Amino acid sequence: MRQIPVDTTAATVMVAKTPQPKVKDRRTGEIALDAETGAKLMTVDVMFAANDEVEILSITVPETGVSEELTMGTPVALTGLIARPWENEFNGQKRHGIAFRAVAVTALTAGASQSKAA
Repeated sequence: MRQIPVDTTAATVMVAKTPQPKVKDRRTGEIALDAETGAKLMTVDVMFAANDEVEILSITVPETGVSEELTMGTPVALTGLIARPWENEFNGQKRHGIAFRAVAVTALTAGASQSKAA
């Protein structure tokens, strides 16, 4: 499947919703796991502002790549962000979109808050 790297250097990115476990099956509540590592997957909704436009992106991240201090409004860095186009057909209806995945979502303010506490 095609993967497109996303350049975030000129973007402002903040947490829009605290990280949630990614649900694989809504009927059973089964949590999605990374196919390669077996790590639990999380979904982090972020406000992505660039080029005078703002969007809310839902990003899938392994649980090990999610900082503990992510709360609404926290400025973050997105490590290894990629976009994957997808398309499927369900009950005769075609759907398509772009899925976003990152290696890590890290708070930019963690170092600043630790240095103030010292």
